Amino acid sequence: MYEPSRTIDTFYIAGFQFWDGAEVLGELKPGMRLELSPEADNPYDAEAVALRFRGVKLGFIPSDKNAAVSLALFYGHADLYEAVVQQVAPERSPWHQVRVALRIRDARG
Repeated sequence: MYEPSRTIDTFYIAGFQFWDGAEVLGELKPGMRLELSPEADNPYDAEAVALRFRGVKLGFIPSDKNAAVSLALFYGHADLYEAVVQQVAPERSPWHQVRVALRIRDARG
């Protein structure tokens, strides 16, 4: 039976070099889930969605990919999406160290 991919998009964490990702980089592994945290008061982007790992802010969903997630979070649908670490490459430049897959959550059980 055909089953479509749950992955909507993939991206590197925006602003990773400016936040605290270096503190937890060694703990991040592919398959780990990240917390989605809306930041409507962000002075640069009213649709900003921060990515956190165990409360540590890693950066953001890139601004050209955050509108639908931001809208869903605003209206209380935090359970619609999930952000999953896809790749960790500590040897790369900070803005290319962590790649994330944005997925639709499977609510079928």
